Amino acid sequence: MDKNQITVTSPLLPPLEEFTEYLKDIWESKWITNNGHYHQLLEKALCEYLGVEYISLFTNGTLPLITALQALRVTGEVITTPYSFVATTHSIWWNGIKPVFVDVDPQTGNLDPDKIEAAITPKTTAIMPVHVYGNPCDTDRIQHIADKYGLKVIYDAAHAFGVKRDGVSILQAGDISTLSFHATKTYNTIEGGALICHDKKMKERIDYLKNFGFAGETEVVAPGINSKMDEVRAAYGLLNLKYVDFAISARKSIAIKYREKLKGVEGISYFEDMDGVTHNYSYFPIFIDAHKYGFTRDELYLKMKGNNILSRRYFYPLISEFSTYRGLESATPQNLPVAYTMANSVICLPLHHGLASNDIERILELIIK
Repeated sequence: MDKNQITVTSPLLPPLEEFTEYLKDIWESKWITNNGHYHQLLEKALCEYLGVEYISLFTNGTLPLITALQALRVTGEVITTPYSFVATTHSIWWNGIKPVFVDVDPQTGNLDPDKIEAAITPKTTAIMPVHVYGNPCDTDRIQHIADKYGLKVIYDAAHAFGVKRDGVSILQAGDISTLSFHATKTYNTIEGGALICHDKKMKERIDYLKNFGFAGETEVVAPGINSKMDEVRAAYGLLNLKYVDFAISARKSIAIKYREKLKGVEGISYFEDMDGVTHNYSYFPIFIDAHKYGFTRDELYLKMKGNNILSRRYFYPLISEFSTYRGLESATPQNLPVAYTMANSVICLPLHHGLASNDIERILELIIK
């Protein structure tokens, strides 16, 4: 990689010498997967860090979504957002369920509670919102709607590691929440993910489903899959948990500087921190009003790329624009005007613990010019 290139993200890596000691222990034990020592330690440590009671580790962030729908026996139609990474909707499709897209709130990028009820049909059995960029959804209003119509709620919390509202983990909301521990996330296990539920019986069902359905050496109780996290990544994740607060603090400092410098730049808007919310600063999206700014979003994106600064148009295009989903009745621009506007104007600026002060100045100077 070009040493002068500024990347949009960079993985949080634990010190190699510490990781090597864990690897030696794993090599000596010869237990490298299937609910081993480090797997159990990481589940316990994450419950304590995140403020949740039950967590189940997975090999990536997509399989918990697929498994959540299975665990809750969701069928028919699921209301969801087009403004997310495509895995959100893929998990619905893979379960033979029809996704129904609803527009988003321009203040957060999250599923708009005002639009949900109109999309409910007799076939609707669940809602799958996303805490976009780590901004918490309006969980109280969504739960009120779900209770009113007897629907399950599964939160895609891929961006929301460690996020709290009024001191309480947002992973406590809904029936199930899922996390991604992909290398690009604030906290990573290289690849990985987790599913959070609220009772012991559901935790057991999820653990069966992610291990072929085995409930014992010779008993299979469900048509499960294999999505267990191995010992190497669990050990890596256990170490990274020691350093994630440092990474979040560094990201916060950068976000503050971005806001200070971009405030008042005509044609550029961004999200402020939400009242009462402990953010994790996973992303820093800005939105370009081409008429006021003088450049389109794509022109700025290419200009940055030409100056060795990698940004990301995240999320663009909308999931509803992909060929797999384009034919759905709910996938039209007329039904999703806010989501279309956001998708066509967003750029996520570089944001990670490794950004130097001169990198930040370089990014800001180019944007402000």
